[in-house]
Amino acid sequence: QCLYQFLAFVPPSNGSRSKPGTAAVTVDTQHPLTLLLNGSVGDRELCKIQYHFGEFGNYSLVVKTLSTSTKTVSCDLVVNEGPINSYLPILFAFLVYMGILAILIVGRLFMKIDPVRNWVYKKLNPRETDRLINSELGSPNTTDSASSDPTLRLWSTASRQRLRSLDTFRGLSLIIMVFVNYGGGKYWFFKHESWNGLTVADLVFPWFVFIMGTSISLSLSSMLRWGSSKGRVLGKILWRSFLLILLGIIVVNPNYCLGPLSWDDLRIPGVLQRLGFTYLVVAALELVFTRAGAESGTLEMPCPALQDILPYWPQWIFILMLEAVWLCLTFLLPVPGCPRGYLGPGGIGDFGKYPNCTGGAAGYIDRLLLGEKHIYQHPSSSVIYQTTMPYDPEGILGTINTIFMAFLGLQVPLFFLAVGYINFSNFLFQGIISAILTKCSKEEGFIPINKNLWSISYVTTMSCFAFILLLLIYYLVDVKRLWSGAPFFYPGMNSILVYTGHEVFENYFPFKWKMQDSQSHAEHLTQNLTATTLWVIISYLLYRKRIFWKI
Repeated sequence: QCLYQFLAFVPPSNGSRSKPGTAAVTVDTQHPLTLLLNGSVGDRELCKIQYHFGEFGNYSLVVKTLSTSTKTVSCDLVVNEGPINSYLPILFAFLVYMGILAILIVGRLFMKIDPVRNWVYKKLNPRETDRLINSELGSPNTTDSASSDPTLRLWSTASRQRLRSLDTFRGLSLIIMVFVNYGGGKYWFFKHESWNGLTVADLVFPWFVFIMGTSISLSLSSMLRWGSSKGRVLGKILWRSFLLILLGIIVVNPNYCLGPLSWDDLRIPGVLQRLGFTYLVVAALELVFTRAGAESGTLEMPCPALQDILPYWPQWIFILMLEAVWLCLTFLLPVPGCPRGYLGPGGIGDFGKYPNCTGGAAGYIDRLLLGEKHIYQHPSSSVIYQTTMPYDPEGILGTINTIFMAFLGLQVPLFFLAVGYINFSNFLFQGIISAILTKCSKEEGFIPINKNLWSISYVTTMSCFAFILLLLIYYLVDVKRLWSGAPFFYPGMNSILVYTGHEVFENYFPFKWKMQDSQSHAEHLTQNLTATTLWVIISYLLYRKRIFWKI
């Protein structure tokens, strides 16, 4: 539903067959395009062709007059040079990393040889590192009832120490986020979706929020179990939130070469800012309403199917009130020049009817409260929909649903890690909600999946994905111990440092260098994978040196 945009003017041939009028243009290859050819007089439509062009292909649209009396023409699309296979660099990179993995597996087999293993352990001394990490943050104790059943005991023994699966999940999300932020090889599916829909890039931030909620539950229960007062814990929550917000403001405004930060164009929202505020609300909510026994799963529940909801009923009431606020503001708030409840991208979308309505109420609230100069100036919607209004995907209204996402992650330890069994009903219910809200479509639903808006359907869908992925990693890493979590475990242990570092040093060698061909996927992919791999190596070295930056 986009307006046609002027592409080129084809000069007349003046009746000459040897020298026809020509015009050369470059078109986008991410989506199918509709080419509309109009006559120079009266803009009469001559022909219309829909085609999905391929990268670096060369095409000709040959237009011939069939009858001068009826003014009919023929339009034929000719492929002069076929498009390249732009996915070969991904295949090559995959084979390289599989080769590295094979080498590591062979090395692990050598480690099973006693002399080799004893020599390596003597040099690296990993036990001291594991002892240090396990002493920093405890996990909920297993229940007595779970220990009586061998199957339940298998699932719950991993919670006696720090769960590697949580750090592995966090590290996986973080590494994908770093790769995406560095460019993702300039592939469209490694960039954020322009508006509705999902790409790989849209998965990682909500996963990070989800696992933050899970960590909140474990860390608070650990501190309270070790005798910290609620007042002292609240002080730590406030201080950590303040540091995250402050660090975020510094990181998203890196004009270090231009002197001190200027308030005139300072961007206020950001990823760390949203994480900090979300952490403050969810952690404080959990601290205020936590009850003895809730963190260890020892509370008696009248209905086992609701064991993941009933202990949190005060928090659920608060969260549902927040969601009611989001719904009311999104669909009822009057926005000047825009229809109520508008969820579109603005610009040339919706046939150009609402060019200045990007994000509807969400964008309006940010511009009203923060000012246009203090929010993100280059939203992803500007790529396809050619929007001119600034819009911040980490704005105020979307923070409500980010809190909801973290709250869903907070419940995981109760019915998954501590109770000793898995209750899928909550997340199955969220999947059903997603299907209803979206009508199982990208554009036609009541509330489409949208990362820019952080819509409810986006949160429920991402929480389902996160729960399934966490379940798989937990089973492989902490239950069966078939996988150590490497290499994602290491950046997961130093997430704040890796995220901040990759933002600060983004434009410095060896994370970035001048390329010979800026249009080459291979060069971009090599650069972005190299930069991402370097951060994995850095996090591994910091892990070996027992250096962990925690806020």
